[in-house]
This record gives sequence, C-alpha cells and structure tokens, in this order.
Amino acid sequence: MDDFIAARSQMALSLGFHIIFSCIGMVMPFFMAVAHYYWLRTDNIVYKNVTKAWSKGVAIFFATGAVSGTVLSFELGLLWPEFMKHAGPIFGMPFSLEGTAFFIEAIALGFFLYGWDRFNKWFHWFTGVIVGVSGLASGILVVAANAWMNSPAGFDFVNGQYINIDPIEAMFNDAWFSQALHMTIAAFVATGFAVAGVHAFMILKGENVLFHTKSFKIAAIFGCVAAILQPLSGDISAKDVAIRQPAKLAAMEAHFHTEKSAPLIVGGIPDEENKKVDYAIKLPGFLSFLAHGDFESEVTGLDKIPEENQPPVAITHYAFQIMVGMGMAMMLVAVLYFIALWKKKNWLASPWLLKLFVAATPLGFIAVEAGWTVTEVGRQPWIIHNVMRTADAVTPMPGIAYSFYLFSAVYVSLALVVIFMLYRQIKMVGTLYDKPR
Repeated sequence: MDDFIAARSQMALSLGFHIIFSCIGMVMPFFMAVAHYYWLRTDNIVYKNVTKAWSKGVAIFFATGAVSGTVLSFELGLLWPEFMKHAGPIFGMPFSLEGTAFFIEAIALGFFLYGWDRFNKWFHWFTGVIVGVSGLASGILVVAANAWMNSPAGFDFVNGQYINIDPIEAMFNDAWFSQALHMTIAAFVATGFAVAGVHAFMILKGENVLFHTKSFKIAAIFGCVAAILQPLSGDISAKDVAIRQPAKLAAMEAHFHTEKSAPLIVGGIPDEENKKVDYAIKLPGFLSFLAHGDFESEVTGLDKIPEENQPPVAITHYAFQIMVGMGMAMMLVAVLYFIALWKKKNWLASPWLLKLFVAATPLGFIAVEAGWTVTEVGRQPWIIHNVMRTADAVTPMPGIAYSFYLFSAVYVSLALVVIFMLYRQIKMVGTLYDKPR
C-alpha cells in the first residue's frame, strides 16, 4: 500500500471509529439526565433503573472515546507533521478548550457514577447534566477545528509564511456554526435511533417490557425531534458550502457543468470521463434554490474548477446520497412516531412501528459516516482549503502501511470488546436493578 494512501486510510479508520463513540458520548448523558429527572419527580423505580443502566453505557463509551481520541491526537502529529507545524499555532485553541471540557466531563462522570445516595439528589442529577453539557462542548470544539480546515481564517498567508495569527478568529471561522449545528443534531439523530432501536428489539422479544418501554420513549423522542430538525441544518450547511467550497458542492451533486436553474440530482451514477450522470432523477432548478435560495441562480460546476483541484466525484456523490437517503428514511419514521403519539395511540403498541425502529437502528450512524466522508473527501486535494494540499502535509516516514494494519486490528478488537460489554449490559437488565414497587 502506498504510504500516502496508508496515512489517509489510517486517519479515516480512526475518525470512523471515534465519531461513533463521540456521538454517543455527546448525547447519551442527556438521555440519562432525563430518565434521572423523571425518577426524582415521580419516584418510579423503573426510571432509576434506566438511569443506572444508561450511566454504565455512558461510562463504557467515555472510556473508549478517550482511547480513540488520544490515538487521533497522536496521529495528527505523526501522520501529518507539516500540517501541524503550521496549523497547530492557529487552530490549537479549540483543541486546548476541548481538553478542558473533557477534564470537566471526567470529573462530573466520576461524581455521578459514585454519587448515588451520597450527594443531595438534585446535585447528583446536576452532575449528570454537566457530563452531557461538557461532552457536547467537546464535540462542538473539535468540529470548530475541522471547520477551520474547510474555511481557514485567523492568519495571513504571505510568501509561504503564516503570520498575524488570531486564534479566536480561527476558532469562530465562517464554517464553524453550520458544521457544529449539523453535527450536533446528527449526533442526537444517530444516538436516538440506535438506542431506541435496541430497546424496541427487546420489547419485541418480550424481555423486561416496562423497563425497555420507558427507555424507548425517551430515546425515540430525542431522535425523532432531531431527525425532523436535521434537514433545516442541512439546508444551512448546503448554502454555506455553495459559497465557500463550490468544488465540494459540485462533487456532492455530481454537477459537472455551470448553469442557471441547475437541477437537483437524486441518485445516479457519475460518469467522470464523459462529464455526466446516468440514471439520475433530476429536479429542475432545485439545486439553484438549495444553494442560493433562488430557482434561477447560477451554480458553479466542476468545469469551472481546475482539474487538479477537483475532489473525487463518485465517492463524494455516493456518500452525500447515502447521507440524505438515511436522513429522509429516519425523518419518515419520526413523522409516523409523532402521529402515533398525538393521533394514533394504538400504533404505539403495534409491532410494525417497533420493527421500523429496529430497522432504523444503524441508519443514523451510517448517515454520520457518510456525512464525514463528504466533509473530508469533498475538501480534497486540500488539507487546508486553498492553502495546503494533503499530499504536502503527509509524513515522509516509510512503512506507514504496517501502522495502518496494526491500528485496524486494534480498532476492530476495541469494537468487539465494546459490543460484548454492551450486549452483556443489556442482557443483565432486570437482574441487577431494583424491582418496581
């Protein structure tokens, strides 16, 4: 394997695993805090059991997220030394603040896990909220650093030198809000549907139905609300990308030719050699509207981008289509669930609705992985957009391929351990906790 490809593959593998742990770590504490709040207000022991069960899941993902995040921080320096040499002083602030947020999260989680019957009950609940808030802040700060790579700011690039550095401007770059909003909602969608799907499966099996029903409702409401909001954040992101990274938008939509009233392409197989898309559904004018809010506006195509600066079209397009497809599927499930809550109460106990949630269990994380593929692959060939090429940032150290194989084995092993621990935790529900009174 070529060392450049190996370095990119290792980074992609690390990010692909870490993003799952991060999403769950950002969101699960809020589920936990809601269940805890219900217990404090109702004294229903089932909610206490749900809180304790979810807190163990939070601890598992906190530990694995800490490990995978530490590996990523080392990889930035080891695999991309030229990038970190110049970029570190500019966008280092959000990483430093993320470390502080992580530190607070670790302390709060320790208080929460060992504070049962030791602290004031509302202070104990508050420590759980702090776990969620600090975890969410960590995620947003890391996304702000990534957004800087898509929208570099806070420095002047003169004669190959990075001068007049302003880390505050770098952190609050033009892309940080749209990316942070989209990623935060995506984390709630993915985690909400994954957790709801697991509990729906257990309800269908008839195991500890009361416990899993309470758990399912909390996770499903979070996930479904986020799924309905996500297209709004997607629209904000698309309009932002259209202005800052027209090459990325063109690759996302396989938009080869600059034109007014540009059609929105649904599906299709990009033919990069002949600059066309086969077997696609085209909605006239909708790409212009989504990109610029006007059905007549001109949308820049790949024909206006120098060939050496064009992203890989097929990968970016397919990933974007997968992300949108998964999002639309979950939004449909969300609409059906809210209809059930408000108008069709009998649907709530129907196996078909629970089976829909079971089927949707992985969709959110598939969408997250596809979305990050769009973000990273769509920026290529740049590691810092229009400033530094990825090929110029990679380590000159030979033998990176062996490192890639080693880390692949480590991450697969880590994933298997996490799956085993979660499976054991789910199976033990009903035997470890207090019985309902």
